[in-house]
Amino acid sequence: MLDWEQRELDAAVVDIFGFHALQIGLPQCEFLRASRIPLRQTVGERVGKYAANVVCDLNALPFAAHSTDLAVLPHVLEFSDDPHLILREIERILIPEGQVVIIGFNPLSLWGMQRRFRRGGDFPWNGAYLSLNRLKDWLRLLGFEIDRGTLGCYAPPLTQEKWLRRWHFMENAGSRWWSFSGGVYILRAIKRTCGMRLITPKWRAQTIAAKALRPAVQKKSYDRG
Repeated sequence: MLDWEQRELDAAVVDIFGFHALQIGLPQCEFLRASRIPLRQTVGERVGKYAANVVCDLNALPFAAHSTDLAVLPHVLEFSDDPHLILREIERILIPEGQVVIIGFNPLSLWGMQRRFRRGGDFPWNGAYLSLNRLKDWLRLLGFEIDRGTLGCYAPPLTQEKWLRRWHFMENAGSRWWSFSGGVYILRAIKRTCGMRLITPKWRAQTIAAKALRPAVQKKSYDRG
């Protein structure tokens, strides 16, 4: 799964340019390795073995408004108590036309079915998976435009390698026959900002009223004789 996510992330961020990029969550993975943006930082919630550049509360990111060109969220929303608040923070820090790339588990998949049987267990089964339709609705409400998306990991979430090899045929068949049921999705969206345009009078289009001409008064001369 991580190999598939890494390949897709490399393709998703390589053509995004700017000055500041953030990876929020999973600091142990280098999801910004293919990015050409010079300043790349990882953000995490706690200090651990894989230290992030910035440790903070994800519901209150310590970045100025309109200061970030790209934000990558790998499996953050489904394990957050308030995913919509995190998205509002992302909208706040992104510049106009900035982009966000979201990785999430698809509830309409074999992975989603496995979560129902193992709810309350360890990662990744202890999250609240968000459907693609709900996520797209949230993004549109915040002023984002969906740019592209892809799904993968169609095979069952098995741990033994021999069973993974037997079910590997589903990876090729899934994208062709049941593309909606991939275990993991990657969604890319662009922040759209409505601009303000000053409307000025059309000075050149206005015609100057012609002055009314009055007939000149002719003075009569009288001869005195």
